[in-house]
Amino acid sequence: MSASLPASVDYLVIGAGVHGLSTARSLAERGEEVLVIDKSKVAAGASGIACGVVRNNYYQPAMAELMAACVEMWEADAEVLNYHSSGYIALGPESQRGDLEEVFERQQRIGYDSELHTGEADVMAHMKTLYPDWRAPGLTVCLHEHVGGFAFNKESMHGLADLGRAAGASIIEGVEVTGFVRDGSGAVTSVQTSSGEIAIGKEVVVAVGPWIAGMWEMLELPDRLDVRQPDGSLTEDLPMWTYWYLQEGELGLPPETLDTAAGKPSPVLHVDSDAPLHADDGTLITDEPWGVYFKPDRKSVQGGAAPIQLGTEFDVDPYPTGTVNDDFGQMWASSLSHCLERFEGTSSKFIDTRSGGVGAFTVDNFPVFDRMAPNVFVAADSNHGYKMLAVGREIASVLVGEHSTLLAPFSYERFSTGDLHPVSNSPYPWS
Repeated sequence: MSASLPASVDYLVIGAGVHGLSTARSLAERGEEVLVIDKSKVAAGASGIACGVVRNNYYQPAMAELMAACVEMWEADAEVLNYHSSGYIALGPESQRGDLEEVFERQQRIGYDSELHTGEADVMAHMKTLYPDWRAPGLTVCLHEHVGGFAFNKESMHGLADLGRAAGASIIEGVEVTGFVRDGSGAVTSVQTSSGEIAIGKEVVVAVGPWIAGMWEMLELPDRLDVRQPDGSLTEDLPMWTYWYLQEGELGLPPETLDTAAGKPSPVLHVDSDAPLHADDGTLITDEPWGVYFKPDRKSVQGGAAPIQLGTEFDVDPYPTGTVNDDFGQMWASSLSHCLERFEGTSSKFIDTRSGGVGAFTVDNFPVFDRMAPNVFVAADSNHGYKMLAVGREIASVLVGEHSTLLAPFSYERFSTGDLHPVSNSPYPWS
């Protein structure tokens, strides 16, 4: 049973994932009246099955600045958020070298703790100091971030909800939004829900993850748009939302299987490679460029690989329990064995778990954090969301009349002005 809705509230936040909960917490800490509603419960959606990686390996300056602030917040509340500051290591072949060198230089300018290794011999030597059985060939660049790491998804969201409640925010589960009542200016005067109508005193925050397309339609926002490119040309009639399924799973091995030579929990490892990938029996899996990431989890080793594009329409209810492609388990386990001898012969340990889920990506694959009606702020994270803990703090500052330099580059207006985020030179689409 959900609690009764109040007749009115100053700030209504829709969605009890990372953006909704962090926004509510920050508003409550400012002394504002704020209510979070969710049609299911805290952490029921994408934030609750996220892989939990927290890192700052972004080629785009605006993403790097925002993520540095996010990592600081994870580090500040590590215990309550079930966050583990183990670090993050990105490795790639020569085609990745230029991008990772730029990322490293930018991290140094903003004071983000990381180190860079280039050349196959240097990369191999660095990795063998951490993992004596490291054996991945052909990697010529390694960006080792000493902050960042991973958090346990549901536990972290419940911790964030507890921080919000302690600050004075209210959270009511089991309440679904069914419509918006608007005045002549387009401002929302009340929100219709499965539990009744609630009047809005100040603002509505929409933070619903992959359910954004439905809310976007309720707000009568365009599902297709023309995008001005940085060179001034116009790309016409593009879909605002495209769905991708994130392939992830686990190996049924103890998390300490991935420990470093020093006996410490492993950093998150992300490997992009152009070396042929073989199964342990020598069978060729692919000779195309491939990429994977892996990390210790609660009771296993977890990770994932390239997402699958699902198109512009996808039913997110019920939220996918997913499964991965039939050949994903062998591919992922083989990629771990390609990197570390300790994983040789472990493909039979693959577990297809409820992980990854579906993401709604924007037209340029970067977030939109902007006010989309006079009193409606939308947090559409383009599936970058879980790690972006500082976004809610920044949204709260905007709602009370301040300016956020961190969120400004993610305005909806960029699609018409051509102020798009730079695209990396990487041949790997997920980079």
